[in-house]
This record gives sequence, C-alpha cells and structure tokens, in this order.
Amino acid sequence: MQRKFVSLIVGLVTCICSVAAGANVPAKPEASGRPNVVVIVADDHGTDAIGAYGNRIVRTPAIDALARDGVRFDRAFSTVSSCSPSRATILTGRQTHTNGMYGLQQVVHHFQSFDDELSLPVALENAGYRTARIGKYHVAPDSVFRFGKNLGAGKKAQRGELGRSPVEMADLSNGFISADGPFFLYFATMDPHRSAPHGKVNRFGNRDDGFADTPTVTYRPEDVVVPAFLPDIPAVRAELAQYYQSVSRVDAGVARLIAHLKAAGKYDNTLILYLSDNGVAFPGAKTTLYEPGMRLPLIVKLPGGGRAGDTEKAMVSWVDLMPTVLDYAGVRVPGSVSDKDTEGRSFRGLLDMTAYKPRQAIYASQTFHEIQMYYPMRVLHEQRYKLIWNIASPLPVRQAVDLKNSATWLAIGDKPNARYGERPVASLLKRPEYELYDLQNDPNETRNLAKDPAMRKRLEEMKAKLVKFLDETGDPWSPNWMGRGE
Repeated sequence: MQRKFVSLIVGLVTCICSVAAGANVPAKPEASGRPNVVVIVADDHGTDAIGAYGNRIVRTPAIDALARDGVRFDRAFSTVSSCSPSRATILTGRQTHTNGMYGLQQVVHHFQSFDDELSLPVALENAGYRTARIGKYHVAPDSVFRFGKNLGAGKKAQRGELGRSPVEMADLSNGFISADGPFFLYFATMDPHRSAPHGKVNRFGNRDDGFADTPTVTYRPEDVVVPAFLPDIPAVRAELAQYYQSVSRVDAGVARLIAHLKAAGKYDNTLILYLSDNGVAFPGAKTTLYEPGMRLPLIVKLPGGGRAGDTEKAMVSWVDLMPTVLDYAGVRVPGSVSDKDTEGRSFRGLLDMTAYKPRQAIYASQTFHEIQMYYPMRVLHEQRYKLIWNIASPLPVRQAVDLKNSATWLAIGDKPNARYGERPVASLLKRPEYELYDLQNDPNETRNLAKDPAMRKRLEEMKAKLVKFLDETGDPWSPNWMGRGE
C-alpha cells in the first residue's frame, strides 16, 4: 500500500542523519545537565482507580505524591484503546495508521510498525542519552524500538513475568539510574492487566504468596467504587477488588523507583510521566473508543519541580508525548513544534505556561486488537462533542478473549435484553454507523445524537472534519482512499 507523507519520511531520515552526525544537538551531555526522562506506562489503568483522580478507596500514595509534585491532566487521551498500537503511538508520536502498528504485536497476531519509523529511544540515544527499558515491551520491530539496554533481560519474578513485580523492576533499574549522563528509562509494568485463566473472577496478576519486598494491599468487594459504565453486580465488584490490588502493586513500584531517583540525586532534574496505554480491562472500556477506553491518567513531574500540584484541563493526546519529551531534551524532529491538531506536537509551552495554542480536537482510531477482532472505528473528539465512525457497523463487535470470558461479562453479557451499566448489552455488540455524543450533558455517552435533526449540521461538519484528517494522514480507511491499491 502506498504511503503518504513522503516529505515527512524524508524529514525524519534527514533528522536521524543530522543527529547522528552531531548537528543541532551536543555530541556529549552538556555540563549543565539535560533533564533525565522516565516514562512509566501502566497496563490497562484507568483514571477510575487512582487517589489523585478522586477515588477515595484505592490506595495509591506514591502516584498521588507524584501528582502533588507535578501536573495532573484531566483530559488526556490515547489515540487507540489497545496495548501494542497505543505503545507504538507513545514511542513514535504517530497515529496507528501512520506508524503501521494496527494491532497486537505477539507472534499469533504479528502486527508491527513500519521499518522506517523514528522512535523516542532512538532519537534520544542519537542525541547522547543513555536509554533503557524494563517490563512490558509489546512493540516491534526491535530495529525501530531500539533501547540501549533491556534491564529485565532474562529476569523473572516468582514464577511469572517481571512486569508483575514493579518493585523488582525498580530495583533492577537502580544501577542504570545511578550511572553518569542523562538517561531515558521506559518503565512499563504488566499490572494491572488481567491475567489467566479466564472464566472466573480474575486475579489481575495477584498471588496468594505475594511478591518479594512488595506490600500486599487487599480490598473488599463491598468497598470498591463501581464506575458508571459497569453494572453494579457481585462479579464486577469482585473483579474490581482484584484490579485495585494490582494497582496498589504498581504504586509500590512507583514508590521504589522514585526512592532510587532521590537517593541518586536525580529526582529534581528528571522529567517523569505516569500514564497508561488504554483504559481498564473491562467490557465497555478497553478496545472501545468510549471515554473509559481512551480518557486516561497522565501525571507529569517537571524537571525543577514547576507547577507542583496543578491540575490541567487542556486536551492532550498520546501522539503529543514524544514531541514533548524531545522538546525538554532539546531534540527537534518534524512535528515537535507544530500547533496543528492533526499531528503530535509538544505541549511543553502548556506545562511551562509560555506560548501554546490549545488543542481543539483529538483524533483516535481502532482497527484491530487481536487479529480476529476486525472492527475499524475512527474518532473526532472535540471540546464538547465526540463523533465515532463505526466503519464496519454491519459487522458484530468481537470482544477481546480476556474480556469476553471475564466473570463480569459472563454474569450479564449473554442476556440480550439486559443492561450493562447505563447501556443496553445489545449496544455493545452491534453499533450504528455514527455515534455523536454531547459530553457536556451526557458524559457517559448514553444518548446517540447522530439521528437528531437538530444535530444534523454539527454531524455533517464533524464528519467532514474527520474525513479531512483521514485524507491528510493517509488513512487507508478514509472513504476517499478505500479501494486504492497497487
């Protein structure tokens, strides 16, 4: 398939070559010290289970402390609600249809990004940063998402994945943190993702014998807070209690990681981002582009400690993360200084309270999760209104295996006339071509206005704007591109 934006690709290649040659960036770390960068990516963590976002039951003291030291974003959005595509966007600053990562990376699904993508670790390494990753990776190819070190290579935590033991991840990162020179650490937990087996109340990676050096924090089902999009039934409460426990394990890892940064004297001069790849792993959130699937936590602790404790209402997108990090690192690539909503762009000006043009729109997409889950959707999310185009609306919606076989779904999802939270179950399984929501008056997206005569003009305007974005970014699912080939 022919790809658009040849000029952008040429620009990226030129940038790589110039950086490698030492142009525009110092060949060695500056004496004054450029900021270190730590990006913490939790797995399937929604804003629903963080104290700093208003949940008074879940215990997340380290994440809450990070929010007190930094800026908490209330309107931060992923561009896709699926693990590998979202991570590829975080690490390239590009939409899934422009970086090529349409679905899950693992062998059975075999999605991967285009070979000529420029990733955040490569750009920073070329600029003189030490780079390392630990925990969940889930992107490919390695040549694109190349890190200088894999700090968890060969390591397992108590008969399971290292990513389930964030405290151990932090300890394994300590030597890298303490070494000389500016660094980029990509710290990606597997918590609080669901775990196997399926078909009963999921443990979300929790174990009866716990994890070494990690406090076990448990919750009673009767105490959890059931989000509006979920039904308040025993199975949901039981699974939320397990989810909370997994979230608290993430928090313990964040606490240990920050302790290591402080002990090494690196905390003050480190840009820290805490975020998630997509929403919580419950039907109605993950793999959907409803708000619980794409409106996510983002906490940014600035080098030097500016704006400590602030809350930010401006909209930002995961395509903006790479340009923002590169901006703080003093590395320029195409798009990093753009003010166009159709591209990833730095929001450093927003954080520093200098020149910044606020976003008026976020674009998002979903095409695959697992390879058999073909259901392409495209989204235009404005300040008040949100349009979802279900491109394959005649098809039934297929759910991810861990959601379809969850105790939550099995308790209610096979009853066609039942309700699932504030929605009929049937509306999750079969969707209209267009969904238009007024998020100001209907934040839970329960009243589709697409067929409301009073909203016809707005619907047509948003459809045209969405199609224009698809055309400009070379999306092969654009109505003006469908059927083209070589």
